Amino acid sequence: MRKLLTGTVLLLLALTASAAETQRWTANNGQLIMEDIPRIPPSLAQTLNRYQNIRYARISGWSEDGNSIYIKTRFGPVSQLHRVDIPGGARIQLTFEDEPVGEVVQQPKGELLALTLDRDGDEFDQILLLNPKNGLISSLTDGHALNNRVIWDRQGRRIAYRSTRRNGRSNDIWIQGIGPSDTATLVHKANDGSLWKPVDFSQDGKYLLIQQFTSVVDSRIWLKKLPDGEARLLVGNAETPASNIATGFDRKDANVLFVTNQRDGAAELARVSLGAEPVITFIPSVGNWDITQFALSRDRRRGAFITNENGISRLHLFDPEQLKYKRVNKIPLGLISGLTFSPDGKKLGMTLNSARSPNDAWVLSLGYKPLSVKNLTRWTSSEVGGLDTRKFTKPILIKYPSRFAEQDRFLSIPAFVYLPPGDGPFPVIIHIHGGPESQFRPSFNSDFQLWIDQLGVAVIAPNVRGSLGYGSGYIALDDGYKREEAVKDIGALLDWIALQSKFDKTRVAVFGASYGGYMALASAVHYGDRLRAAVDRFGISNFVTFLENTQDYRQALRRIEYGDERNPEMRAFLERISPMNNLEKINIPLLVVQGRNDPIVPMSESDQLVKALRLRGQTVWYMKALNEGHGYERKENRDLYQQATILFLQKYLLGEG
Repeated sequence: MRKLLTGTVLLLLALTASAAETQRWTANNGQLIMEDIPRIPPSLAQTLNRYQNIRYARISGWSEDGNSIYIKTRFGPVSQLHRVDIPGGARIQLTFEDEPVGEVVQQPKGELLALTLDRDGDEFDQILLLNPKNGLISSLTDGHALNNRVIWDRQGRRIAYRSTRRNGRSNDIWIQGIGPSDTATLVHKANDGSLWKPVDFSQDGKYLLIQQFTSVVDSRIWLKKLPDGEARLLVGNAETPASNIATGFDRKDANVLFVTNQRDGAAELARVSLGAEPVITFIPSVGNWDITQFALSRDRRRGAFITNENGISRLHLFDPEQLKYKRVNKIPLGLISGLTFSPDGKKLGMTLNSARSPNDAWVLSLGYKPLSVKNLTRWTSSEVGGLDTRKFTKPILIKYPSRFAEQDRFLSIPAFVYLPPGDGPFPVIIHIHGGPESQFRPSFNSDFQLWIDQLGVAVIAPNVRGSLGYGSGYIALDDGYKREEAVKDIGALLDWIALQSKFDKTRVAVFGASYGGYMALASAVHYGDRLRAAVDRFGISNFVTFLENTQDYRQALRRIEYGDERNPEMRAFLERISPMNNLEKINIPLLVVQGRNDPIVPMSESDQLVKALRLRGQTVWYMKALNEGHGYERKENRDLYQQATILFLQKYLLGEG
C-alpha cells in the first residue's frame, strides 16, 4: 500500500510540475493558444509577410446568363464568394460571412445560389440561399446537423442534400423546396454507415440518382423513384467491390454516365442503361490513367473529364451521344479542377494551378460540335505577395524502392522532390500527405517555397502505398493489418536519401497532417534515430481512441479503412501500432498543431499525446486554435502557424538558436 501511495504522490507531483513548467501565451484575441512556443520575433513576421499574402481564385460556377463567373477568394480573414464579370475584371464580393464559404450550387432557370457554411471549422454545414442580386441570405436547414452535398432539380424548385438530422449518425438524403413554408422530406434512409448523397434529378423530377460510398474501393450507384419508391441498384455490389462514381443522366434519361475502375485498371468512363436489365458500356480512356473529375453540361450534349497522368492533369472533351472524346492541348501544364459548364453549354470553366502559379479561374470557349474548341481565356490573376514566382522551385518526379511486405521484391514508390539552388548537401523535410486515400500532386504550395527560400532545405513528398492515382491495387496496400507497410515506405525513403549526395542524411524532419500526422508520429517511433524533428498537424495518436471519438457519421467509413476497434483482435493490433503506446521510442522534438472543433481527428488525440510526452520530459511545442477545425482556415491563425513552424525547424532541424 505504501508503494502504491508513494507512486501516486510522485505521479501527482510530476503532473503538477509539468503543468507549472508549460509556458503559455495567446494570440488573435485569445483564439490561438501557444504552449512552449517562443514568441514570434517581429522581424520573422515581416520576413514571411510576402508568402503570407498570396491569394487565389477558385471557380465556383456561372451566373444564369453565362456572362459572369463566381469565384471563391480571400480579401479578409476567410474565403468568400465573389463575382467576376469580364476576364481580368474586378472581384465583386457577394458574401460577408465570418466563416469560409463551402459549396456553391447555381439554381437552374433562376438566379439563386445554394451555399454551405459551417461554424469555426466544426464541419456541421448548413445550407443557405443567396440572392446575388440583392445580397439577401436565408437559411434552409436546422442549424445543428450536418447538411451538404447539395443538388438542384432541373426546374430549380427543389434541392436534395445529405443530412444527419435524423439521428446525428446516418447520412440520409432529404429533399426540400425553397419556399418559406416548404419543409424537408426524408427520401432515403441510410442505415449501413455508408455515405449516401444525391447526384442528379431526372428531367421530369420523378427519379433521383444516388451515390453510395462505402470505401475508396467500394462505391455503388442507385436509382430511386420519388417520393417513396424503392431504391434500385444500378452499378456495384459487395461481392466484387469497385469504385463507381455517378455523374448524371444522359440527355434522354435513358442511361447514366459514371466513372469506374471495376475492370481492375485505371478509373474509366462508362454508361449504364436504365432498362429492366442494366447493361454497362465501357469507354476506355487513352493510357492507364485515372479520371479524377467528369462533368456534363446542363443539356447533356457535352461532357468533359480530367485524367491524372503522373500527377499532372489533362483535359478531355466528351461527346455523350457518340461516346467519343478528344484531348484539349491548349491547357497550361499543371493541375485542373472545378470543371463547370456555363448554363448554355458553350463555355467550360475550370481552376488551374501549377508549382509556380496559385489557383486561378480560366474559361475554355467551345465550338458548335461537342469536341470542338475555340480559345482559352484566363479570367483571374491572383496576387503573389510581390514574389517572383519564376524563381520558385519546380518539382522533380523520382521513384525509390521499398520492400513489398516480407518478400524479396520491391515496390516502386513515386515521390516529388523540390530542390533549393546549389549543390547541397541540403537538409530535408519529408512531407507526408493525409487521407490516407489521397495523393500528393505538384500543385502550388507556398509552404514548400517558403521552407526552401528561408531554410535552404529540400522537400520530398512521397506517395506511399495506399495513395490514390496508381490503381486500385496500390490503394489497398495499407488497409487493415497492413497499416505499417506504408510507414516502411518512409524508412525506405530515408535509405534512399542517405545514398544521395545532394541531401544531408543527418538533418531530416517529417511533416504530416491528419493521417499524415499519424505517419509523422509513426516515423518518429520507428526511425527517430535518423530524424531530427517532426511536425504533427491534427494527427491520429491512437487509432482506438480516434475511432471511438471521431464524429458518429464518419465512424463506419473509417473502420473500413483502419479496422474495427470493436473486434478484440483488431483492437489489439491498433493499440500495438498506435504512437501513443510507443512513446518511449519518440526521442525527437515535436511541433503539434490542432483545432478545437475538429470533427475528424478530435483535439483529444493531440491533447493526450502532448500530455504524455511532456510527462516523459520530451520537447513538444503545442499550438491549438479555439476557432478552427480540421485545418486552419483563418489567415491570422495560418500566419502564426507558418511562423512557428519556421522557428521550430530553424531550431531543431537546422540546429540554429
